[in-house]
Amino acid sequence: MTRAAMAATQSADVVAEFDQLDGLRAIWSPEVAVAICNRTLDADLHHWLATLPPEKLPKGRLSLTLGDVENAVVALFDDPLTAQEPHVRQLAKDVKAQAEAFTRIMDIKSFEMRFDVVTNNACRKFHQDNVSARLLCAYRGRGTQYGICDAAPEPEDIRDMPTGAVGLFKGRLWPAYERSSVYHLSPQIEGTGETRLLLVIDTPSCDPDCDC
Repeated sequence: MTRAAMAATQSADVVAEFDQLDGLRAIWSPEVAVAICNRTLDADLHHWLATLPPEKLPKGRLSLTLGDVENAVVALFDDPLTAQEPHVRQLAKDVKAQAEAFTRIMDIKSFEMRFDVVTNNACRKFHQDNVSARLLCAYRGRGTQYGICDAAPEPEDIRDMPTGAVGLFKGRLWPAYERSSVYHLSPQIEGTGETRLLLVIDTPSCDPDCDC
């Protein structure tokens, strides 16, 4: 039996957790479905983002190379005065660090990046994304929920990524013999008044309609 055939009898269901972005490279381990960097956002940046009016938060979708990231993040702030805030450059540098880790780990030069401002139930069912891998980081509000789905329609043990944590999830286009059994969901916040700011970084071929 080939190595691929042997691996086909097992699902990737391990959630590997680290305190540095370099730990996300564990996504290449056959048994790992999700690699998470459990970091804490800078307190000043976290407070600034949490108190910024929702209409002033960055939002948009871009195809980028690494050298374009910082200026692209600044340009996503529609309000010129907000864009001049020192925290904007701080955020841009933080996003670039994640993009740098993602491109290095996935061995790619270009990628899709977007900021979503979420005030409702962005997705209503646990799912996997139509990508090879997706990076998720909630800068404001609750982080992505995830858990293992085997025969059940949704996980029995549901976990929450902390705000600021960075998760790298295997998607549906990852090689089939390392199929992930971890599914994820955007927290259900409709009617709560909560606003989430979500960073999503994808490999170039992605599903544009999935928010987590």
